[in-house]
Amino acid sequence: MTQEEYMAFVAAVCGAEKVTPHEFEDKRLFEACQPIEDLAARGERTLCFGPMRPVGLDDPRTGRRPYAVVQLRREDAHGETYSLVGFQTRMKWPDQKRVLRMIPGLENAEFLRLGVIHRNTYVDGPRALDPTLALRSRAGVRLAGQMTGVEGYVESAGCGMLAGLFATAEFLGIEIAPPPETTMLGALLRHVTASAARPFMPMNANLGLLPPPETTKRLSKTDRKKAKTDRALADRDAWLATLDARLLTMPDAPKLATFR
Repeated sequence: MTQEEYMAFVAAVCGAEKVTPHEFEDKRLFEACQPIEDLAARGERTLCFGPMRPVGLDDPRTGRRPYAVVQLRREDAHGETYSLVGFQTRMKWPDQKRVLRMIPGLENAEFLRLGVIHRNTYVDGPRALDPTLALRSRAGVRLAGQMTGVEGYVESAGCGMLAGLFATAEFLGIEIAPPPETTMLGALLRHVTASAARPFMPMNANLGLLPPPETTKRLSKTDRKKAKTDRALADRDAWLATLDARLLTMPDAPKLATFR
């Protein structure tokens, strides 16, 4: 989108008629999945720093970066069905069709499924789960994935690998320490089992979960990220080296060494 196209789109999103939540619905929304109209209401440029961010997506025809972009995700093998990435919305369906057809290239789009706010169901991990992802109320039962409070595909896969590792260790009678909280796996595990934040909310993998680097020097943002990343990889490898070999050599052993 050009700046003019983007500004017209934002104005249309803000002016569209929205669905009003029912009284019984929980009105809290996960910060990383805000409806586009809520983001647009925060400021006219908010969307171009969020789901419409153009960074790294230069137009190959011109070599120039557009003012804003809409990313499409292919949903079928024939390339006939696409979904809009990051476009949750409460706009009423007639307005959705009108507003979304303002996106260049979608003027004549056929909408197979219009947007709604999905419900994200998860347990209150710090109350319900022990440090090995087992239910405190029912020994031997472990949860994994999004229902534990991790958010995202990679995070859910990592949580599942940890749950499998802990279950395997319990089955074999092996003592196992959880991954250090200086690693992303350990930080996510700590969040879903020991977060003190109230109310408990889901979390994506992010460097803010990792403790600050152990240094008295003032680091730049780039150096701080690198210090956290280097330490995480080193601590992950050191943790893997402490695991009983049987946990990593079984045919169905979780492939933890490949998780970054």
